[in-house]
Order: sequence, then C-alpha cells, then structure tokens
Amino acid sequence: MRDRINDEARLSLMLEEIGNIESFMKNIGSYDAFESNKLLCHAVIYNLQCIGENVYRLSHEFISKHPGADWEAIEGLRHVLVHDYYQVSMNMIWSIIENDMPRLKDYITSIQM
Repeated sequence: MRDRINDEARLSLMLEEIGNIESFMKNIGSYDAFESNKLLCHAVIYNLQCIGENVYRLSHEFISKHPGADWEAIEGLRHVLVHDYYQVSMNMIWSIIENDMPRLKDYITSIQM
C-alpha cells in the first residue's frame, strides 16, 4: 500500500468524483455547451485528475486482482492533465465523459468491497 488510505476508500473517492462530474454535466446537453463553459471544463478536468491520482495510489495487489478497467490509461490521463495540460483536447474530455466514465463507474460499483 502506498499510503494510509486503503483501496476501498480510494474506490469511494473515485465514485464521489464521478458523481461530481455527473452533477456538473446534468444540464449540459451538447459538446458546444460544455466546451464554451470554461469553469465547467476546469471543474471536470480537476475531478478527472483526482480519479487518476486515486488510481495511481491503488495497491499493486488490487490492480492485479481487478483487470477490468484500464488503470494504466486512467493514471496516464492524469499525467497528461497535470503535466501536458496544453495538449488537452476538450473533444477528448467530452468523449471520456460520454463513453469511458459510465463504464468505469459501473466497474467500480461492481467490485466495491
């Protein structure tokens, strides 16, 4: 374990962060509405960074026992969002929100301890 917060707590934090994004996006009906709202974009990106940080801090044992998510890609996204933020495409973020986040939420919910 990398720190004192256990894997179960990290999963709960990730679900909370996904819930934040869902709440922020509740009345956003289109990509254009999303992309034009800079405050919203930054709030979503911050929560995606937090999800990636929690994945980074999951134990190696947990990750090896739960291969149903692309943990490496999620962690990699966090590195891009933090270190290469100037390369971030809002189209990519929109796609993650629309396609990847619901699957991650379902998977985390299915494996929660």
